[in-house]
Amino acid sequence: MSDNHIDEHLDGAGFETRAIHAGYAPDPTTGAVIPPIYATSTYAQDGVGGLRNGYEYSRSANPTRTALESTLAALEGGAHGYAFASGLAAEDTLIRALCKPGDHVVLPNDAYGGTFRLFDKVATVWGVEHSPAPVTDVDAVRAAIKPGVTRMVWVETPTNPLLSIGDIEALAAVAHDAGALLVVDNTFASSYLQQPLALGADVVVHSTTKYAGGHSDVVGGALVVDDDALAERIGFHQNSIGGVAGPFDSWLVLRGLKTLALRMERHSDNAEKVADFLGSHPAVSQVIYPGLADHPGHAVASRQMKRYGGMVSFRVKGGEEQALAICAATKVFTLGESLGGVESLIEHPGRMTHASVAGTDLEVPADLVRLSVGIETSEDQLADLDRALASTT
Repeated sequence: MSDNHIDEHLDGAGFETRAIHAGYAPDPTTGAVIPPIYATSTYAQDGVGGLRNGYEYSRSANPTRTALESTLAALEGGAHGYAFASGLAAEDTLIRALCKPGDHVVLPNDAYGGTFRLFDKVATVWGVEHSPAPVTDVDAVRAAIKPGVTRMVWVETPTNPLLSIGDIEALAAVAHDAGALLVVDNTFASSYLQQPLALGADVVVHSTTKYAGGHSDVVGGALVVDDDALAERIGFHQNSIGGVAGPFDSWLVLRGLKTLALRMERHSDNAEKVADFLGSHPAVSQVIYPGLADHPGHAVASRQMKRYGGMVSFRVKGGEEQALAICAATKVFTLGESLGGVESLIEHPGRMTHASVAGTDLEVPADLVRLSVGIETSEDQLADLDRALASTT
């Protein structure tokens, strides 16, 4: 666990400057400008109980992880950051830190399948109930809240995979009026494009596997909060449960964060071109991208996001069979789960990332294809999709 101790010279600094300089100062011995990978499990103590700079055992704290946690907090505008072994490890720790048997959580009605599975198959057994509600409908979220029982309103925006947009500020007001906390999964937008804490959220969740890491070479998760009492509970449970990010994984995410702003600009550039291309293709029945003027959440996204991100979903007129065929036909877009890396990925949510929600209220359309638009040459991406669509029509 780490507090966000930003050097005074970084007060008011821009996002890119904080991404590069927050969380670590050059090593005073060697001058190394990049944090070392502290591959150690334990630390020499200065006498019994005399911890050197607070380090005793790397489950509790590790200097490489401390640097990452401080940087994550700085980029989200929070006071406390926590890094985990995966996004789901972060979510599980949050649930156990803030909920108890008998509590209730409102979930998005198109939540990430892994999040739904965690609540439906794990937290439910522990006694935490959940109800789905569309994040786009503030009144529906308010109606799903059980006064005195609902502990958290859990929001993804944009959601996965239907890219619905929730009004963070409005949802925070609804949650707080009911005595609940607003949790925002900021994975799809990234810290660069969206700042949930500034809009009233209490907790920000990330799968740092995705845009934060950005290179499809690490699995990780994060929580960021501003409230000291929440931080104390999360920090205690992080140490007690132990699903922490290792030093090498922390180093990889730190490396990714340094170029996050640059990558998100290119992801957004390319995704806008892909959305425009798909919108004019005769085989496509619907393009789902918050940057399109006809997207139902476009106005809200324009207000709370810097740009619209690198995720595009679309539906095809040929149904599930064509959707599966397109996923098999692309070459620049690699068929695979996950998202947010420099390379473009394509997947069929109904058969892949969201198979766990089949037959539930969260089931996704069978004709839906999800794209994670990478930072390759845009013309190559468009040509690849054009060939795939032509070959399956």
